[in-house]
Amino acid sequence: MEEKPRNLREMLSEAKDTSELMVDLAYAAVYFGNPDMADEVSALEERMSYLVQDMRAVCILAARHPKDAEAMASVLQVISAIERIADDAVKIARIVTQRLGIPAQLVADLSAAEEVSHCVSVVKDSSLAHRSLGDFEMPVHMGLRVMAVRRGRDWITDVGGDTMIMPDDVLFLRGAPDGLLELRELAGSPGWSPPTMPEDTFVTDLDRAVDVLVEMKNLSEVAVGLAYSALVLRDAGIATVVTHLRERLDEMKDRLELWVLRSASNMADPSALRGLLHLSQAAEDLSAQALQMVWLIEREEQVHPVLAVALGESDDVVVHLPVASDCEIANETLSELRLNIDPGFTVLAIRRGGRYWYRPRGSVRLLAEDELIASGPDEGHERLAEMCGWRLTVEAGLQTSEESLEPIDSPKTNG
Repeated sequence: MEEKPRNLREMLSEAKDTSELMVDLAYAAVYFGNPDMADEVSALEERMSYLVQDMRAVCILAARHPKDAEAMASVLQVISAIERIADDAVKIARIVTQRLGIPAQLVADLSAAEEVSHCVSVVKDSSLAHRSLGDFEMPVHMGLRVMAVRRGRDWITDVGGDTMIMPDDVLFLRGAPDGLLELRELAGSPGWSPPTMPEDTFVTDLDRAVDVLVEMKNLSEVAVGLAYSALVLRDAGIATVVTHLRERLDEMKDRLELWVLRSASNMADPSALRGLLHLSQAAEDLSAQALQMVWLIEREEQVHPVLAVALGESDDVVVHLPVASDCEIANETLSELRLNIDPGFTVLAIRRGGRYWYRPRGSVRLLAEDELIASGPDEGHERLAEMCGWRLTVEAGLQTSEESLEPIDSPKTNG
């Protein structure tokens, strides 16, 4: 085992990052049909088990008085939710290891998801070889994040900016499809086309089920991201959105099960549909864990300050930024801005006039006084604030850091 984090804040941050890595790798294992990647999810589960046990022990030792116990109860609830998210990743990976079956339509549709999984082989003498990941700042400039590196038979999952890329490494990534072409050129990899829908699709109901499942995947990931946002920002409005997403996912799962059952009646061997049901159950449970986290906000329970600090320090940060008038992004559509490429942020929701739009489409035009809730690399936070018309200032304290926004005086310029 690697050296354990020494305090609860570090362990919480690592647990969140590990659970998200497990979900990403699990979906990638389904997409690529890769048993090795699915096995790596199981290996990460062991690390998560140690983390959960250590965090619970720290919480118990820290609760010396009734007031301490009430605050630590919120931490234990979040720990439990993160553990269940990791369990859901293992269930997704089992679809590959147990060969439960996935229709070709689903693999093709996953290529059109909001974020995609991808793998790239690094060719000798390419621009990536013998360089560190930090040299390229992929999350900011390409909208891609390296989840893991396979080097021979070994897997590297503790990936950071100082990770060296070697010839013949295989990078497993997640992020915006638009950044894949540039990355493959840097790696010296040949051209690639995503899987396409087979021409002999047999049942319309199956097509509907697959489309709904991809949307369930997207919405469940949004729900988890917004749940972390609600805890970091103490925002009851975001918590309400998570509750709505949970209800919508329940309805979608019911429709999906009906369509799968109809499809099965028209197939000689319906075993290939089992994976769809497992994936829908996992997506629904992911949203259930998001609901468990925002319950603390909705019921106005005491939330331990370590949660906001730890969840805000993970690999991806969640930010809440207003859109100033005459700023760089005002009156532009999300597709024109390509925020997922530069500065590498995914817009989870937009608040406009007291209403939230979750996972807005590229055609949505940002207006002055909109509020963005987005997740992305911490190194891109300052740039995103600047695009919204603000100068970000961070004042480091002894235990926490305080952020403030000051308006940028210079007006929007064209060209």
